[in-house]
Amino acid sequence: MNHPFWDVGLSYGFLMALVAVVHVYLAHFAIGGGLYLVLAEWFARRSGDEERLGFVRRLSRFFILTTVVMGALTGVGIWFVIGLLNPAATEVLIRNFVWAWAIEWTFFLVEILAAILYWYGWDRLSARRHLQLGWIYFVFAWLSLVVINGIVTFMLTPGAWSETGAFLDGFLNPTYWPSLVFRTGVCVTLAGLFSLLVAAWAGAVVPARQFRFNAIWGLVGLAIALPSLFWYRSVVSGGADADVMARLTIPAKALEVLSWAAVALAVVLVVFGLLQPRLYRRTVAVVVLALGLVWFGSFEWWRESIRKPWAVPGYMYGNGLLAGDVDEFRESGLLAQIRFRSGDDGADLFRMSCRHCHTVDGYNPVAPAFAGTDEAFVQASMRGLHEMRGPMPIFAGSDEEAKILGSWIWQRIDQRPFEEVHPLKGPELGRQVYEVRCGRCHVVGGHNDKSSTLEGADEEFIGELIDAELTPEMPVFTGSEVEREALIRHLISIGKGE
Repeated sequence: MNHPFWDVGLSYGFLMALVAVVHVYLAHFAIGGGLYLVLAEWFARRSGDEERLGFVRRLSRFFILTTVVMGALTGVGIWFVIGLLNPAATEVLIRNFVWAWAIEWTFFLVEILAAILYWYGWDRLSARRHLQLGWIYFVFAWLSLVVINGIVTFMLTPGAWSETGAFLDGFLNPTYWPSLVFRTGVCVTLAGLFSLLVAAWAGAVVPARQFRFNAIWGLVGLAIALPSLFWYRSVVSGGADADVMARLTIPAKALEVLSWAAVALAVVLVVFGLLQPRLYRRTVAVVVLALGLVWFGSFEWWRESIRKPWAVPGYMYGNGLLAGDVDEFRESGLLAQIRFRSGDDGADLFRMSCRHCHTVDGYNPVAPAFAGTDEAFVQASMRGLHEMRGPMPIFAGSDEEAKILGSWIWQRIDQRPFEEVHPLKGPELGRQVYEVRCGRCHVVGGHNDKSSTLEGADEEFIGELIDAELTPEMPVFTGSEVEREALIRHLISIGKGE
């Protein structure tokens, strides 16, 4: 509200995910890879294995270029994106965890210096000093995770912080410990996957036992991560997880992808890493690394999905509005709170209320959802956004502003008659009318199911039902006669259990 807007072609959420998932993937490798390097070097020196020591040296060069360069660039990218796309939520994180950020940045500075010195110290330091630098790097890298984990988990389960506002209540929140164990397992897994990539790229100069050693790292990481994921889920179950899972298909899909990717990773690591290491070629290594990204990315996808519609559950919505301000803004109007105005009230309301997750006709678009409907329906729908099966923030503007926003959206949709936009007939048309006008809030057999009220209902009863203003959030029927007839027939069929 108090910040300039920045319009991009992609949705803000998609842009954030694009930068953040790549960063956290590299960041977790930066931690697990640090542990891998120091343990593998120690093992090689102790056993006098020069071949393994040479591989560790080769891996450390790749490690520095990947984590220090790419990790740092994408890390800066995250701050750039969140500062522009959701400055209010960024402000909350900085204000409440300023000392945690300061500590983490100190750890990060030590981590970077240790990593650089570790690479340049191969021919300049004694074995003992070199290993000490490796341990310094890993310890401070993992401590960075310890700090960042508290802030990331706060954004899903703020716990007692919502009442106390205390730093430790927010930091050591309900999902802190399961998340820390899970992410540590991910770090170990990624150390195995990236080291396998380097081994595959080196080709025949790397012995089969090195592939097996690397594959074991990946499997051990999975053995840590998967049980802790169940622990993580058990903590969030019954709260945001249960509610959103009942309303959205996205979290369930994310968990399905997560499960299959984990199984696929384990199978490939066993078959190609342990049993047939000589078949672990470059193509396999790249595919496995991509599979690891899908696996970890689906976890982040699930975690972000169950947070909807919040940036901080119970405190701040995803569009930056504080939950405690909604009633006041509904009285005074949302436009009065927007400091930087464009001169187009509808566009300003869309940016403030919707733009953080939606575009008009790009990623996650609103236009197709209303295609073929009338202006009155779109306007009335703005009042019931929070009741729809896809959890969205409550519209915090006045009734007049809801009409302004609805009209602005309606002007940008396909305004042909519904039956032309959706060239269907009979039961199929009725089902589509229900999906657009009713099914976004009432899912038969699912979220907010009201089908039991239709049992034995006749045409007259249903006609009166859809014309009645039952709640402020539920629009009365304003469609054409064709739509009306199709909808009534479909509702009768629901009442008959067909």
